[in-house]
Amino acid sequence: MAPGKKGILERLNAGEVVIGDGGFVFALEKRGYVKAGPWTPEAAHTHPEAVRQLHREFLRAGSNVMQTFTFYASDDKLENRGQSLKITGAQVNEAACDLAREVANEGDALVAGGVSQTPSYLSCKSETEVKAIFKKQLDVFMKKNVDFMIAEYFEHVEEAEWAVQVLKASGKPVAACMCIGPEGDMHGVSTGECAVRLVKAGAEIVGINCHFDPMTCVKAVKMMKDAVEKAGLKAHYMVQPLAFHTPDCNCQGFIDLPEFPFGLEPRILTRWDMHRYAREAYNVGIRFIGGCCGFEPYHIRAVAEELATERGIMPAASEKHGMWGAGLEMHTKPWVRARARRDYWEKLQPASGRPQCPSMSTPEGWGVTKGHADLLQHKEATSTQEMKHVVDLQKKAKS
Repeated sequence: MAPGKKGILERLNAGEVVIGDGGFVFALEKRGYVKAGPWTPEAAHTHPEAVRQLHREFLRAGSNVMQTFTFYASDDKLENRGQSLKITGAQVNEAACDLAREVANEGDALVAGGVSQTPSYLSCKSETEVKAIFKKQLDVFMKKNVDFMIAEYFEHVEEAEWAVQVLKASGKPVAACMCIGPEGDMHGVSTGECAVRLVKAGAEIVGINCHFDPMTCVKAVKMMKDAVEKAGLKAHYMVQPLAFHTPDCNCQGFIDLPEFPFGLEPRILTRWDMHRYAREAYNVGIRFIGGCCGFEPYHIRAVAEELATERGIMPAASEKHGMWGAGLEMHTKPWVRARARRDYWEKLQPASGRPQCPSMSTPEGWGVTKGHADLLQHKEATSTQEMKHVVDLQKKAKS
């Protein structure tokens, strides 16, 4: 951490708003640098210029946490998805740390080293084996001296606890996020109980990321907050949701939607939705507010604009367009100039432009999770016979 910069807990203890960044794997997939499906972050090593630029855009939009692009950067995940012969986990993690630090140093931003759920856990490997995977990533984070740790995107609280316990050995602050909603984790542990267990494991910051839309995630974090306080514990709270509307999702979240991952654009939140999200999150007591899959820099800019008064700063990226469409005052058409006001955009109900598009979908609720034979992970590509099996399961689930 650069001299003079306040740490994450110092900021949160003072009641400051910390704004996270957005969803790197989805943003870089759309830009052609990440492969959908594996979602592994080798671009940090193979295309550092793309990762650096995205970090820089989020920083300019108002983010003051540069999270390392290390989602799914564990050795078992890279091997499981066919990358281990091309690139090692250490190469990805080291490159990601260097890029995040370079851009963080351009502003008042901190670097967070991130770990996520593993194929080894889904394949029922032991606690010792899973913790060893997190430890290898932690070794790189310690070498690169990141400012704090984030354990994110965990469907099972048990694995998240293991991650927190490993990361706590660093002596640095630890944040932990589940990718669950109000229904709890994939083994039925309640959302509130997940938070209590994570705090007891050593996390100073707990929350929700991914899988669900902002308001659903805020609701889930509120449940966490209530449970932690009821247990007589103390923590800070964070939320980094999807940028997609998910009112029709079940407990598995957006990956069960038939539109995942290539047909989600009609669900994208507008910047005005993000203003509402930021305000709602702040009002329930969440002070670490960011985004996950689907969040682009303009979404983070909207969050930063909504909370500009609380933060005492407007992001540099707001200079061109102005608040609430103020830049439209210079538009050539008078009816567009008339839209340069807050009440117009706050009340707008955007149309999809798709006459026969349904308002919601039916999730593909397969009902499998860790411990189920269909989730045993392997590094070979899906065979023709295996593809027929999963297509048959898909048809059965839909029926």
